[in-house]
Parts: sequence; C-alpha cells; structure tokens
Amino acid sequence: MTAVAEVQAADAVATKSEERRAIGVASGAHALHDGYTDLIYVMLPLWQAEFGIGYAALGLLRTCYSGTMASLQIPSALLSERIGVPIVLALGTALSGIGYLVAGASVGFWTLVIALLIGGVGSSTQHPLASALVARAFAGTRSMKALGTYNFAGDIGKMSVPAAASLMLVIMPWQPVLAILGVAGIVVAVAIYALIPRFGAEVFAAPAKAADDKIAAAPASRRPSRLGFPLLLSIGMIDSATRMGFLIFLPFILRDKGASLPVIGLALTLVFAGGAAGKLICAFIGARIGVIATVCLTEGLTVLGILALMPLPLEAAALAPLGIFSLFPLPLEASLVILPVIGVALNGTSSVLYGTVPELVEPAKRARMFSIFYTGTIGAGAVAPALYGFVGDAWGVPVALGAVAAMCLLTLPLAIVLRPALPLHAR
Repeated sequence: MTAVAEVQAADAVATKSEERRAIGVASGAHALHDGYTDLIYVMLPLWQAEFGIGYAALGLLRTCYSGTMASLQIPSALLSERIGVPIVLALGTALSGIGYLVAGASVGFWTLVIALLIGGVGSSTQHPLASALVARAFAGTRSMKALGTYNFAGDIGKMSVPAAASLMLVIMPWQPVLAILGVAGIVVAVAIYALIPRFGAEVFAAPAKAADDKIAAAPASRRPSRLGFPLLLSIGMIDSATRMGFLIFLPFILRDKGASLPVIGLALTLVFAGGAAGKLICAFIGARIGVIATVCLTEGLTVLGILALMPLPLEAAALAPLGIFSLFPLPLEASLVILPVIGVALNGTSSVLYGTVPELVEPAKRARMFSIFYTGTIGAGAVAPALYGFVGDAWGVPVALGAVAAMCLLTLPLAIVLRPALPLHAR
C-alpha cells in the first residue's frame, strides 16, 4: 500500500454509529447554544423591570453575550487543537449553563454582565467545533447535507428554548427558570463528553519523495486552493450582511405600507420559518446541483424578492384583477406571500457555504477555519445594520434596501470565480 493509500484509508468515512453520534451531539449542542443566545430576548423586559435599567444597558447585555461569543471562536478552535474537541465543547457547554445559573442568582446589573460574559465564553466553542465534528464524520456531498441538518437544529433551538422559558415563566419567577435552564446546560455538557466520537487526528498528506510522481500528483490535486477559502468567506460575509440588513428594514417597509404591529410580527415569523426550512432544503439542493448553482439561485432569489417586496402592495385585493388569489378562500396579504420564499433564499445560502468549508481547507485545520468563517460572517452581520442604517438615515428605507440588494449581487461574480477552486463533485 502506498503512502497516499494509507492516508486515504486513515481518512475514511466514520462508521454509521459514529456518524449518528456526531450529528446528534453537534445538533444538540447547536440547538442548546442558539437557544441560549435568543433566550436573552425573552429576558430583557424582565430584567428591565427588575433592575430599572435603560435600553442602552439592555443593548449592552445582549452585546456582552454575542460579542464574547463571536470574538473567542478562533481561540476556542486553537485550544481544541491542543486538548481535543470533546473536552473543549463539553466545557464550553457547561460554562454556558453556569452563566445562566449566575444570571438566575443576579442581584444587580453588573452581576448580569458577568453572567452573560461567562455564557458568551462558553458558547464561543460551539460553532467551530460542532461544525468540524460533523465535517469529520461525513464526507463529500454527505457532509453538506449533514451540515445543513446541523444548521437547521440551531433554528429549532432558537424557537424551543425561548418558548420553554416563556411557558415556565407563567408559573414561576424568572430566577428559577434560568436556574433550571442552566442546570440543563450542565447535563447536556456531560452527555456531550460521554457521547461525542473520539476521532483520530487527521493528517493532510504530503508526498514522501518528490521523485515518486504518482504519490506527488495525488496530494497536489487534493491540496486546497489558497484563494478558495477567502472567496468563500467573502461570499459568506456578504450573505450575512444581506440577511441582517434586510431584517433591520423589513418592519419599516411594511409599516410604510400600512401594516399593523401584529402583521409585522407575522411577517418576521414567516421570514424566520422560511429561513429555518431553507437551511435544511438548500443543503440538499446544493448536494444535488452543486455549490455554485445553489449560491447563484439563492442569492438571485434574494435580490428579486427584495426588489419585488418594495413596490408590492400589502393588500391582496390590489392584485385581484390578476386572479392570483382566487383559489384561496381566505384573504392574503400580498407582501406577506413572498416572505417565506425570501426567508428560504435568505438563510438557505448559509448551509451551502458552511458545507463547502471542508472542501477548501486541510482536514487538520477544519476547526480553526470554521472558527474564522463564523467569526467573519457573524462580524459582518453585526456591522451591517449600522452601515446600512447610515444609508437609510441619509436617503430613506427604499434606497437602503436597494443598497442591500445591490451588495447581494456581488456574490454572483465571486461564486463564479470560486468555481475552479472547488473539487469537481462540489461545483
């Protein structure tokens, strides 16, 4: 057996049992950590009433968690390379649970700040390490499908954890609710450490001797392009900025059409529901038609959806002459009809992009590169609303949404340039 064959045998796809454990652990961790992140939105009004803090301080609380989570993903990945993914992911999950235990025992604003900083440190481990775990267990197009499932699990957590907290808040004060959820995090951390597959170290093979042409040619063809990952990261950052830019202006464009607050709430729900479905659906589409075609499809639909939303009337009656809604027994809001489709396209790209990271990096560096990818996309999503907000202040919401759509179009040429850097099965 040649050196290349030995390396390929060592990098073979994990057993079915390991695959199930990997996707189960990663999806469970994603659901819990994303649920913890969005749980803060439920708690903000209660903390404001309890401690008498203003909106700026409430914003600081949210930033403490999300900012710490985003900024420490790269250090978390580097730490996992030294002491292993299982211990870092389990400790991070336990730390997030401890953060909510401390929040449940808070007696003032600064205790909450400390609690959320602790939680953010713990949650910084989840995205890079769980993604790398899934990519390690699944290969090729199966990796993209598995990462899409993992991505979808995060949206399940965003809905279920805050919903569970809201139900418990009906029968008990917020302090024991956070304590219960904090203990749940520690229990999940123990389960993660017990169930997570212990894969051997991955090695990116280099030829033992340059004189051996067959050995030299094989790893050279597998070596990732230096431009591939930066191009993918650029697409991901623009995609994330588009998503956050659109969501920040959607309530205002609907308000200007005459939508009430309940209708605006319904609109956001439709976008989020479409987005959750899109993360799962587009991963399977990407595995079938390729990364580039899927990115062009989803980003193109996003642009068309944004441009169609701006002139589209809110009242379905305005479209009655077209006969579009004659088959529906209930009146529909015309602008709301396209929102789930926009949500699918808006969020679906992310699953395809995350699923492509393993194709463009060396196996031994997956956790590190996932951490860079998540840091870049989350950072772009955090900065985009402020930048697009300046455009909205200067020229109005329609111009700002037009700028969001125009920036989204930049992903199309970037995707075309990315194509040669991808392996044939992923294009």
